[in-house]
Amino acid sequence: MARTLQTPDMDKILSLSKRRGFVFQSSEIYGGLASTWDYGPLGVELKRHVKEAWWRSVILGRDDMVGLDAAILMAPQTWVASGHVQNFTDPLVECTNCNQRFRPDHLFIYEVTQNGRFLGYASALDQEEASRRASVLLPTAPGEYRQLPIFAGTLHQLMGGSSNIPCPFCKMVGKLTDTRVFNLMFKTFMGPVEDTASVVYLRPETAQGIFVNFKNVLDSSRKKLPFGIGQIGKAFRNEITPGNFTFRTREFEQMEVEFFVKPGTDEEWLQKWRDARFQWYVDHGIRRENLRLRRHAADELAHYAKDCYDIEYRFPWGWAELEGIADRTDFDLKAHAQASGQDLSYFDEETKERYVPYVIEPSGGVDRATLAFWLDSYDEEQDKEETRVVLHLHRQLAPVTVAVLPLSRNARLAPTAQGIYQQLRRRFTTQYDDAQSIGRRYRRQDEIGTPYCVTVDFDTLDDHCVTIRDRDSMAQVRLPVAELVPVLQDKVEHGW
Repeated sequence: MARTLQTPDMDKILSLSKRRGFVFQSSEIYGGLASTWDYGPLGVELKRHVKEAWWRSVILGRDDMVGLDAAILMAPQTWVASGHVQNFTDPLVECTNCNQRFRPDHLFIYEVTQNGRFLGYASALDQEEASRRASVLLPTAPGEYRQLPIFAGTLHQLMGGSSNIPCPFCKMVGKLTDTRVFNLMFKTFMGPVEDTASVVYLRPETAQGIFVNFKNVLDSSRKKLPFGIGQIGKAFRNEITPGNFTFRTREFEQMEVEFFVKPGTDEEWLQKWRDARFQWYVDHGIRRENLRLRRHAADELAHYAKDCYDIEYRFPWGWAELEGIADRTDFDLKAHAQASGQDLSYFDEETKERYVPYVIEPSGGVDRATLAFWLDSYDEEQDKEETRVVLHLHRQLAPVTVAVLPLSRNARLAPTAQGIYQQLRRRFTTQYDDAQSIGRRYRRQDEIGTPYCVTVDFDTLDDHCVTIRDRDSMAQVRLPVAELVPVLQDKVEHGW
């Protein structure tokens, strides 16, 4: 069947998520904690399979890569040297009435007038909502309102004072502070005394753990440039405006590579990694038309970057970043060498040169990738009189790879079906389902993206054969139980 290209309805995704056990609101029984999420039984398998696919492709599938698992807590000097203490900040405005904080460049402000007479300002963090609030300020007689640009600077500078601007949350007027800079790193304390000497940070990225281990990995692995170090791990950012489900959260996982190259070859390697990472998403099931590359403009490059590309996905709320591929030059190794007093240069045995390597960094979010694969796989197909909801997840990403379905709960079928289930679960992520009709069970497996269902029927007891059903085509083939494992292994690897 041909797949539709419609944008998934987030309400349907959220409903499916909780009902089938993909993602739950964290601390839900206590009212939840904003923008924190728990991955349920199916969600954790999907996320785990995304990480495994990345690791196979980026680490195990290359001769020039090794892995690392660095600590979340690091010496605080790390973040001073990397520039995070000084530069990892957001300009924020705070409402002294409701204590909400927001970035001024996220604010939409409308000036409302009628017959040349100023009536007031309307504001919101959503343009449509700001426009609606502006129209409410107008009496029944015709009037007009215009959007005021907020690109940079402070509200006081742009508006000549913020006393007339309503808070976008509580709508109180005159309660907004001037813009202040807030650091996005979470602080905590190490040891029993909570003072400035014991302050440590939850890492806002996984990259610095790689940079400070550059020499250790180089000496122990005996790698030669170009080579890279990759890791998957948690990071934490005190985001001011998290949202869009699991897309932007304060606690998240990264899949990150620091690839060390000789200066002068960095531009070539940037293009290679850009193309390879883009293709990885396509190879694992995301439709090419829902992906694009966006090169950063000079004025949006990070303080360490020479060049950068974003791989963006067409989410239901618009295009947004999945992964960034940056040319970090030698900024990080030089900064840590200077701050620590350690030599982090590289000696090239072939050319007899010593230099500080440049770094290419492909950095993607596990949660964002998982969400994108999930959204892009969602489809609704008309099948006779009903709508079939199906997740066309890549075979290696699906939370459940194989479902074993006895035709009924008949006691004669159970021992054989259970035996096949025990055989398969040692090699695949497998689920056993014998509740309700076989048709309903097929639909349940379609809805969670299971690529293959194995049906055990009464003929199986005599001919020792089972039926395999393909999720996408719904085609079925019958084969001996003895051939089941190798056939399924071939299908998972190469498809139907």
